[in-house]
Amino acid sequence: MPRRTKAEVAATLNHYHDLYNKPDFIPDDPIGLVHAFNDVRDREIVGFWVATLAWGRRATIIDKGAQLIELMGGEPYRFITEHREEDRARFADWKHRTFTYTDTLYFLEFLQQYYREHDSLEEAFARHLRPEDRTIEAALRGFHNDFFSLPEAPARTRKHVATPERKSRCKRLCMYLRWMVRQDERGVDFGDWKQIRPDQLCLPLDVHVERVARQLGLLKRKQCDWKAVVELTDAVRRFDPEDPTKYDFALFGMGVEGVKI
Repeated sequence: MPRRTKAEVAATLNHYHDLYNKPDFIPDDPIGLVHAFNDVRDREIVGFWVATLAWGRRATIIDKGAQLIELMGGEPYRFITEHREEDRARFADWKHRTFTYTDTLYFLEFLQQYYREHDSLEEAFARHLRPEDRTIEAALRGFHNDFFSLPEAPARTRKHVATPERKSRCKRLCMYLRWMVRQDERGVDFGDWKQIRPDQLCLPLDVHVERVARQLGLLKRKQCDWKAVVELTDAVRRFDPEDPTKYDFALFGMGVEGVKI
């Protein structure tokens, strides 16, 4: 495979970013469930939960997310803040792969306690970041620790909320933060959160992104772990230092569509 110049890689990424970062992307992606809401608190609750479920077929993720929203009466923030313990029984038969009723109960408990004291889930991430931080690593570590700080936190639920402390790629949380933080005129991502800068975000590294990134010479590290996420994010920063994760659209879209490079 011939070695590509920086200019050639940049041209490829920008072309496919422009192709995939548009409203047509929304209906077939889990982010479409988040777009159904106008209230930021509804969006951040649905976004966090749907991103947590984002493994497997996208159609299944969307279906399970829609069921979850229906179980919340179509008003996620109101349900989270006002529901009683007996209302949680309605989720008993709802699950997605290894995300079971036990995990659902803890998510409901954490979110209810959290929103009794805070206005936005943004603070749970942003309060761990410093202005000089180049990535969201500290935010992800801090959020994980806070999320599992309740005495009743089940050990099994920890596998659903990743942390760089365990060298995880944190793909789903990186995707969620991209949704909530970055914004442009194209209307896919929301830009609801302002305490985290777009240049601090990291690319969600899944199998599609990894394959294309390696083909383009953007990722050399053999292990697909948190260090690989940082390596890839640093590589695409060369093309847009202020908004590196916009290239998630290009890398993911090229991977899913099987674009020949």
